[in-house]
Amino acid sequence: MTKRASAVSASPPRSRRRSKYTLAPLVLIAANVVLFSLFFVWPAVIGLVYSFTNYTGVGAFQYIGLDNYHNLFGDSTFYDALTRTLLYAVLFVPLNFGLSLLAANLVVNKHAKGASVARVVFFIPWLLSPIVVGVLWRWLFGENFGLVNYVIEQFGGSAVPWQSNADLSLIVVVMAASWAWTGFSMLLFIAAIKNVPVSYYEAASLDGAGPWRQFISITLPSIAPTSFIVILLNTINAMKEYPVFVALNNGGPGTSNNLLVQYIYETGFKRGQIGYASAASFVLMLILMAVAIIQLIVNRRVENR
Repeated sequence: MTKRASAVSASPPRSRRRSKYTLAPLVLIAANVVLFSLFFVWPAVIGLVYSFTNYTGVGAFQYIGLDNYHNLFGDSTFYDALTRTLLYAVLFVPLNFGLSLLAANLVVNKHAKGASVARVVFFIPWLLSPIVVGVLWRWLFGENFGLVNYVIEQFGGSAVPWQSNADLSLIVVVMAASWAWTGFSMLLFIAAIKNVPVSYYEAASLDGAGPWRQFISITLPSIAPTSFIVILLNTINAMKEYPVFVALNNGGPGTSNNLLVQYIYETGFKRGQIGYASAASFVLMLILMAVAIIQLIVNRRVENR
């Protein structure tokens, strides 16, 4: 009895142990909240305030109401950048989705050899800096010094205007960005495909379903939540793309491939119109929020069917 009483008295109270278990998560969450508030919420609030002013980055500023937004929606250059951004997203998202899903299926295939090596090779481009990716693809598709044109000319063809043609230049950026982002999306698909129960495929095989039929009827429906995440992340990434364009063609030829982020950067930092650029940034944020909300609604409707 004495030993048991001493053991009970030595053990900490339950309330104290509960407080420890509660305090640790709160500390970890608090650190994330502070970082999120410092690097996202606070800059967003400042940008929203600046969007209603004529701030130039130096000195005082004056409140001008909705003038920046009124001028922005009357600016043809803004609409050109928005149109080119949407076109880039429409081209990039399906291409990256298809390449990453194909790579994931090849890697997880039980008949594939060297899957571990292939997984590393596919993932390496995502580890590279976007500036490095742009420079590499510029060396490949340069008009006067590019490897692709050199090979074409060696076979008797004529050099392709990869940089001076706006549409070809955009296609090169789409291919470069898709190559760089395939590894990240591939990992998400690999995890999703491996979580599909093997019994589904075994039952389908017994019913006579081939690989393609199994992919359409089993794999795609099973990885639908991951597909949604991949599409959402790629769409947001495409709408915010900047470094690959700058390194590969600098928005050229001329300004024909200037995207929204490049338009915001040049307006705010090169022309010194911080208030006007803040208004454009806030419009971009609203577009991204609208895209995310629409995709969430569509995904919920598909899941509820």
